[in-house]
Amino acid sequence: MGTAGSGRRAYIGSFTSQGGAGITVAEVDDRTGALRIRNSTDVVADPSWLVLAPGGRVLYAVSETDDGAAAALDVTQDPPSPLGEPVPVRGAAPTHLALAGGQLLTANYGSGSVTALPVLEDGRLGGPVAVSRHEGSGPHPERQRGPHAHAVAPDPSGGWLLAVDLGIDAVQVYALPGPRAHRTVRLRPGSGPRHLAFHPRGDRVYVVNELAPTITACRWDVASGALEPLGETRLLPGDTAVESYPSEVVVSGDGRFVWAANRGHDSIATLALDTPGDRMELVTTTPCGGHWPRDLTLDPSGRRLYAANERSGDVTWFDIDPSTGVPHRGGSVPAPAASCVVFD
Repeated sequence: MGTAGSGRRAYIGSFTSQGGAGITVAEVDDRTGALRIRNSTDVVADPSWLVLAPGGRVLYAVSETDDGAAAALDVTQDPPSPLGEPVPVRGAAPTHLALAGGQLLTANYGSGSVTALPVLEDGRLGGPVAVSRHEGSGPHPERQRGPHAHAVAPDPSGGWLLAVDLGIDAVQVYALPGPRAHRTVRLRPGSGPRHLAFHPRGDRVYVVNELAPTITACRWDVASGALEPLGETRLLPGDTAVESYPSEVVVSGDGRFVWAANRGHDSIATLALDTPGDRMELVTTTPCGGHWPRDLTLDPSGRRLYAANERSGDVTWFDIDPSTGVPHRGGSVPAPAASCVVFD
């Protein structure tokens, strides 16, 4: 729903419990990538993750609270207005959500589960039709006492859903529609997988590990729904002593580069992929422009990266060098307790 002169809009999610505005609407300068804050709404508590429906008229948000809910908002209104009341997900602290097969799927960190909510014709959400609970634990004495589903992502075919669980060091593969549990893929014990991204070809998956800090390359077979880990790559230079907790992974549209956000080290790691996409090499790390980059996202053009720096309270944008993949800081805008950025 862009306006004349801006071309498009960005939506910034933030933690209202930490002083954030909730959902902030910003105009995007297509020439420079700069964001200009337009308005905001706090009708959803702690909307830490957002996803925009195809067509760009409805925005969905998690409410990352102990009770756990998801909400739909009409973004043709200024500021966005609720489409009905937030819908309980029957899971605690939902951290992530995705649209697939006419449903909104949420990853519920606190309860280690995945919830499916039907998307109605007008964009509103129905009550849960399925809640799938993960089982198990990991070796970390505090973070892995039980399952902690952290992200959900449909594969490019739309026939599968991959749920990343930090607490049990696994990716749970679900068949869609449903979701129906298909198989559990174990990653290295103690790695703490958090989020994932697909290669543009759709046959490779890159899982960022919060407790490592590394990224795991995997082979994906769409016919069988099989995910095969191939190896890990470190996201920091070898002499780095700072504790770091990676948060997000992004793959370039041409499949040449991978970027990951490092919280603690407060950097963006640039990695170069080989042609098959099986191996990657750390090129460099770049300061993220703030503190604790919770999210990292490409703009629709693929020319810029945006980091949502939660603890410094800003969103910083970077121009990407097309030959090296290295991001160069362009500017920033204040956004207290920022947690994610999505574009229309």
